Amino acid sequence: MNLDIREIPFSRFGSYFCVSKEKDSEEIYIRDVHGGDEAPSKLFKLDLLLGGVEKEFDILATETSLRFYLVEDLGKYAEIIIPEEDELHIEVNGVEVRLQASKVKYDTLHEYDDGMYEYHIYPKELKLMLSRCSGEMAVDAPWNVIGNEFIDIRMKNGHFVIESYRTVFKPKEYTNFAAGKEKVEKLYQEWFDNMAGKDEVYQASIDRAAYITWSSIVHPHGLLKNYAMYMSKLWMYNIWSWDNCFNALHLGRNYPELAYAQLKIFIDTQDESGAYPDFVNDKFVSYNCIKPPLFAYVYEKLMEVNDYFKDVDRLRTVYESTKNITQYFDLYRTYEGRLPHYKHGNDSGWDNASLFHQGLPIEAPDLASFLIRTYDILTKFAGILGEEEEAKQFKEKADAQFALLMERLHDEKGFFGRVGKDAEKIDIRSSLILRLPVLIGYRLDTKVMDQLVTDLVENFETKYGFATEMPSSSFYKENGYWLGPIWAPVTYLLVDSLKSFGYSKIGERISEKFLKLTLVGGMAENFDPHHGNGLVDTSFTWTSSVFLELLENSKGERLHA
Repeated sequence: MNLDIREIPFSRFGSYFCVSKEKDSEEIYIRDVHGGDEAPSKLFKLDLLLGGVEKEFDILATETSLRFYLVEDLGKYAEIIIPEEDELHIEVNGVEVRLQASKVKYDTLHEYDDGMYEYHIYPKELKLMLSRCSGEMAVDAPWNVIGNEFIDIRMKNGHFVIESYRTVFKPKEYTNFAAGKEKVEKLYQEWFDNMAGKDEVYQASIDRAAYITWSSIVHPHGLLKNYAMYMSKLWMYNIWSWDNCFNALHLGRNYPELAYAQLKIFIDTQDESGAYPDFVNDKFVSYNCIKPPLFAYVYEKLMEVNDYFKDVDRLRTVYESTKNITQYFDLYRTYEGRLPHYKHGNDSGWDNASLFHQGLPIEAPDLASFLIRTYDILTKFAGILGEEEEAKQFKEKADAQFALLMERLHDEKGFFGRVGKDAEKIDIRSSLILRLPVLIGYRLDTKVMDQLVTDLVENFETKYGFATEMPSSSFYKENGYWLGPIWAPVTYLLVDSLKSFGYSKIGERISEKFLKLTLVGGMAENFDPHHGNGLVDTSFTWTSSVFLELLENSKGERLHA
């Protein structure tokens, strides 16, 4: 694959290093994604010089190496690889690489040893060792009382390494560039063979999705106790609850330990109230927003594809954790006689959807449906684990919540929400979020389900799938985030529900539309429903995971047809 590093950063499995090009300025930056997307990520701006003069260069980027070569002389270049998770190697031939640090007040660089410089980056609590294995390295970093005024590093005709660490540098012998390049190529090929495969129609999308999922993983560090798949290394470099579930879903077939680790990130950081964090990174856990429970839904599917997940101890861990999140909604998100509520649009994951335009808190049918589905699955899990009394209690809870859903949030027109302390009926009904009760299609009367599906097809289906806001609505916005664009996780939930509850042809049609959409818009965070162009973050893992999962499922269906 010829990688466009404006859209997909160059990185590798396990590394916090990445390299990307700014879309507006076209500047190249070596970056680091420790600390999540609110921490500064830019380390060095990279340029090529000849005789001290900046030169125009082109980029040849593959999944495993990144080469910058002079337009006027292709034999003069600098190449980057990441052979080890915390090591970025640069080979320079016939040209000079200039690295200009994106430093702040207290950032400091000093000479550590001959041909070695240590760089302490204060806001990231991170240190780098810049080492010359061969060639020439010159550093201009004038001192000014509490930090360097600027840092300018030049590298010529040799092999150089940037290694990151938190506290103490441990000297080592670095592998030579050719051996390092061969190593990372083998690592990626193994991942690709296990995760993707070949397809005449969708090969371009497979190549993107396989690389994005592989390169977006970071190694255990700080609060992260296992390998974790970030949503992206472009802009949204955190692990969000909900998003992580879709990534775990596709990892489950061939990388079950890694899939389970994505769930464990949130199980291990679950608050004593039962709430999962909104997001986690190596330095920070945020409980600002609490997403609907999805773990049980995903874990049930994982059990279907790999016996690893049937292990009693793992099932017990997920079961107990899921019990706790349901208790959180019972105790802290439910007013007496009502259904659980959202305190912000971000709680739902549908941040700015039209359902949330009249105020808060919101009783929403999607949240009730997630909880009902969760209670039903917990009933099944409790039976497997021999918890017969708890199985009975979960069944009763699901029945009661379903009855309340149909009483409070459904009328002859379909589902709606309620807002505020008086739980007033919301008259805005144009968001796709109100159609998510298809998740409990197995409980709905045929008439209700038929009405839901007809509504989906007639009012939301577009050239590329279901828009998140009715295109005919006054709230619809082009590039409106949750006010129109298509999103991968919602598509997966709707496709799965339609295919599971008697509407297979429609589900297969929407699945096929989404697969085709990725050929137009790549693996973006979301997509224009009419034109298919990718929007916002263009290198997103849950989009990649959903694409690969839907493609895998469609292949299975074709084989059994």
